[in-house]
Amino acid sequence: MADKFIEDKKNKVKVDTTIEGKTGEIDFNTLKSGGLIKQRQKDMFTVRLRCPGGRVPLSKLEKILEVAKKYASAYVHLSFRQSIELPYVDYRNFKAIYAELEKKGQKVASCGPRLRVPTACSGCEYNPNGLMDTQKMVKLVDEKYFGMEFAHKFKISFSGCPIDCARTNENDLGFQGAVKPDWNEETCIGCRICSKACTEGAIESDVETGKPIYNPEKCLYCGDCIRACPTDSWQEEMKGWVVRVGGRHGRHPIAGHKIAEFVSDQDVPRFIEIITKWYKENGVGYGRTRIGTILQIPAKWDSFVKTLRKELKDKIIESPKPPSKNEIHFE
Repeated sequence: MADKFIEDKKNKVKVDTTIEGKTGEIDFNTLKSGGLIKQRQKDMFTVRLRCPGGRVPLSKLEKILEVAKKYASAYVHLSFRQSIELPYVDYRNFKAIYAELEKKGQKVASCGPRLRVPTACSGCEYNPNGLMDTQKMVKLVDEKYFGMEFAHKFKISFSGCPIDCARTNENDLGFQGAVKPDWNEETCIGCRICSKACTEGAIESDVETGKPIYNPEKCLYCGDCIRACPTDSWQEEMKGWVVRVGGRHGRHPIAGHKIAEFVSDQDVPRFIEIITKWYKENGVGYGRTRIGTILQIPAKWDSFVKTLRKELKDKIIESPKPPSKNEIHFE
């Protein structure tokens, strides 16, 4: 049955191209899974484009503009998940739009119960706060894992530093860049710059010598002390990804929590494969349920942690916390 707010009460339209492996009369849900979202207006759809990490080459952007002017409205919409959306598209133009976009390799995104297009900040390429190469990892995930089918949607994000612009705690699986600092006393001149640079109180200055007193329990692993030190007395001890699992936003948000830290680029695929495999196996019988909801069941959380320790051993932190509700409507 069509949404009662959709003015056009039909729940199917006939399209002349293949969407989700189907042609001819295709229902709205299937079209939505293929990135073609029914609007309120009769015959009108929004076409969601695939823009991994929010990065769109200029050649593709030019083609998107050309297509939008020809087949869509007077504007495009930038979604919260870094997609470009073309509203007010007549379904009769789907085939032409696909053909035009394909000339520049621009793909239409997808919705539905599957691994979605990964999101990311700019990472360390030009952002002075960036610690890890988010765009490299987004490319890997998009090429290798995009479209994997699950009981519900599965979102992955990458943030280059602890500012966490990509909100790793609000995604089913999130990777956030981090660096653990190490201090060399021999080269330190006691200038106190590092303690001023640290806004978390993780570094204090000795009253007499000015040399740093490090409080690791307050450290966010941001690397500000390393960047600020004029004598390079603060160095990288280790660098990698903090991994969070089970988050989601929406009507009833869930906060994902840390399960690992300083994970290498090479280990990211292993984390994705082990966690998604667990979700596929343990999502059976729960219908359209996100992994964060399942992980709040004590027995499932125990099973999840046990699986991680078996497969990833000491990469998992000592006492990881399961995802927690972050209710905003019934506080």
